Amino acid sequence: MTHALLDELSWRGLLHDSTDPAELREHLDSGRRRCYIGFDPTAPSLTIGNLLPMTLLIRAARAGIGAVTLFGGGTGLIGDPSGKSVERSLLTAQEVRTNMLGQQEIMESVFARALDSGQLPQFVDNADWLDGLGMIEFLRDVGKHFPVTEMVRRDSVRRRLDDPDVGLTYTEFSYSLLQAYDFRRLCEDHGVTLQMGASDQWGNIVAGIDYVRRVLRTQVHGLTCPLLLRSDGTKFGKSEKGAVWLSADRTSPYTLYQFVINLSDDEARRFALFFSLIDREPLERLFAEHAEAPGKRALQRHLAREITALVHGQAAVDAAEAASAALFSGDVKAIGADLLSDVFADVPTVEEPAARLEDDGWPVVDLLIATGLASSKRDAREHLGNHAVLVNGERVGVEATVGTKDLLHGSVILVRRGRREWRVARFT
Repeated sequence: MTHALLDELSWRGLLHDSTDPAELREHLDSGRRRCYIGFDPTAPSLTIGNLLPMTLLIRAARAGIGAVTLFGGGTGLIGDPSGKSVERSLLTAQEVRTNMLGQQEIMESVFARALDSGQLPQFVDNADWLDGLGMIEFLRDVGKHFPVTEMVRRDSVRRRLDDPDVGLTYTEFSYSLLQAYDFRRLCEDHGVTLQMGASDQWGNIVAGIDYVRRVLRTQVHGLTCPLLLRSDGTKFGKSEKGAVWLSADRTSPYTLYQFVINLSDDEARRFALFFSLIDREPLERLFAEHAEAPGKRALQRHLAREITALVHGQAAVDAAEAASAALFSGDVKAIGADLLSDVFADVPTVEEPAARLEDDGWPVVDLLIATGLASSKRDAREHLGNHAVLVNGERVGVEATVGTKDLLHGSVILVRRGRREWRVARFT
């Protein structure tokens, strides 16, 4: 059954590098195996990029492989230089601990939605063994097995060494040794024989495999998946601009849903192969359905539902779709206060004194000018006369006014001109 993991990763395009494929397949078929992926606790949340290794663990667990999630409670105090052009800022022990707790909460929720209770990954912290590892012990038992000539040949090291403005500190240079030691301890203490990760980890994974073989006389294995990249080739990382987070306080479920809905066709296909947990046949039927009528965006809609449900639960999907339907129909009064803030977070907003709404109210003609939906009173009247203006989802005429009774959730009035031009007027 376990070899099915390699087959699935292969047809999905998720198998980037691996140790000898035949030996790896034989190893997975020969008994109950365990694998791990490491997560760097550099932030109290995770991004859409981190969802890829999480789904790798889910696929492994569903294939009968015991899954282990390794937190870098020790290595997080240093920071992994792989894929980074500059040195990371060092975190305190308390910051690392806080980040780990935040990340674990997200992972537990995702794994619980995707797996049966008997398949759930085990959480391990490498601080359990690194905190007690002395310098002399480290140099004798770990450092002596790593020729510097081999270490400096790695692309991630070479790029930094060749940049005179950045360079590479000894702290970062030593990171791969600690990651290799992690593999050894996981093999010794937890029976782990397969390390998985993103393609930028391949050098560290190979170093760990060689180290375990030398020290434990045991053959272990590794595989990597491609990096999830934006259209401009950059990572969906925690430190990159415009990160899409998996925690609702940083990226709302509605925003995540809309992010996926708005993927291009090529991006949506890649996301489906990388993230969707449905089997091959229904996924290929979905591809075919989308190809027949791309304008209906069947692929994006399915992905938005599946990914949002995996990360936030079905209730979040229902709320996001209800908000989208309300926007389309204009029935914005039905959207709750918190969701309203998410839905209109990127819409141009103007601040106005609440006194404008008193007495006989404020003419919508003036509201259109204030929000930038009209350049003059004449322009505003023309739009109103053409029945092109909606206030809080209701079409209004030339003589319309707005008052305190029109405030949504006590402070907001929403104005739409035409099909897509929205503005938010916030009154204080």
